Amino acid sequence: RIKALHKTVASEFSMKLYVTFTSPYARLARILVLEKALEDRVEIIAAKTRATNSPYYQINPSGRVPYLIDDSGVGMEDSQLICAYLDSLDGKPRFHDPRRQTDWAYQRLEFAARNMCEGICVWVREMARPPDERSPTVLAHEVARAQRMADEFDGRVADPLMQGAPTMAHLTLAVALDVAAKRGFGDITVGRPQLAAWMRSMSELPSMQKTAPP
Repeated sequence: RIKALHKTVASEFSMKLYVTFTSPYARLARILVLEKALEDRVEIIAAKTRATNSPYYQINPSGRVPYLIDDSGVGMEDSQLICAYLDSLDGKPRFHDPRRQTDWAYQRLEFAARNMCEGICVWVREMARPPDERSPTVLAHEVARAQRMADEFDGRVADPLMQGAPTMAHLTLAVALDVAAKRGFGDITVGRPQLAAWMRSMSELPSMQKTAPP
């Protein structure tokens, strides 16, 4: 149940989540909506970003996604904040267990996955520029970074923390690998058997399948 931003219709939803369907960060928020069974509370709205005078800028001046308007009409930005908020609504957070806040082994995994995702996104944005505006230095730097981190995760996915029930570390790494494979960077699980097997398992999650980018 996805509505375009420009349509004005009566809504039974209490919250609105503005996204683009190519953003891995917006995808994380969409995954949380599904995982926490919030489809009847959260309306997913396609935002027009990176466009002059987009009406979305009247809703979120930064123009970034995801952006959530909660049931009291207050907006919030940043996928980490939004995912934590959605996870907390039922009082039973599964992806933001408070005990993990000082579990430094887990925190290292989650933030390494987020850094990997950010680097791949830098590459994607750079490639979206006209060819004569792209920086070969930036592109090479991000390719090398992603390859190093994929090597690292090929070993780290064997960690019990990455083999149990999905956490934000799982979701962030899986989304990063998927955006690389589908946005021209390439499948960086190739030649990394443990990472490839782990990603195949993550790809079977219904929430991953339902939020697959176009």
